[in-house]
Amino acid sequence: MDNIVYAIYICLMVPMLMSLALLHGRAKLIVGYILIGSTICLVASELNGVLYPFFGDMLTFSTTISPITEEILKALPVLFFAFVVSDNRSVLVQISFAVGLGFAILENSIVLVQNLSDIDILWAFVRGIGAGLMHGVCTVTVGIGMAAIHKKKKLFACGTTALLFMAMTYHAIYNTIVMSDYKYFGFALPLITYIPINILMRKKAKERRLKAASAAAARALLQETEE
Repeated sequence: MDNIVYAIYICLMVPMLMSLALLHGRAKLIVGYILIGSTICLVASELNGVLYPFFGDMLTFSTTISPITEEILKALPVLFFAFVVSDNRSVLVQISFAVGLGFAILENSIVLVQNLSDIDILWAFVRGIGAGLMHGVCTVTVGIGMAAIHKKKKLFACGTTALLFMAMTYHAIYNTIVMSDYKYFGFALPLITYIPINILMRKKAKERRLKAASAAAARALLQETEE
């Protein structure tokens, strides 16, 4: 099974890696962070495999341990980007979601291989939406938070800890519901969360475009007046 997991990773990631040579700007950044997210999933899979025998059953492990390991690992590239590359909120949201998306792509592929006899098209569709959005929402939450606090040194430690715990708690709640008799409500939870986040981000982006257009118009008018 381990060989199959690595084979899936290679088959998915090699085309994306090769595409980086042809991409530029924001597209290259997004694809690069999808690659990073899938690589983190591979690392998390190995780490969880080492930790799992110490906790006995899948329910306990999935609701208490894996949310911690996975959210910490997913947050690392987001924290690096926020502190070293850029604190632009729009870019942070996009690369954060890309990390979660890359993680979900490989995770769903692994789950698919491990449950070939128990899946159907509906399962694949629901799992794709649920897990994909869940991982994306968790990392986006960290990204949005880091854009707000990374320059405030007094908030760094407590703020980063709070963001990680929020992501871990959301992840644990999702896993708990999905592993219960109400699993389809669990799969719907990320969608319910994603929609208002999407609406809010689109509204903020529209406001930024309007402000930029107004500022440009004001500068143009000022130049005409001076002439």
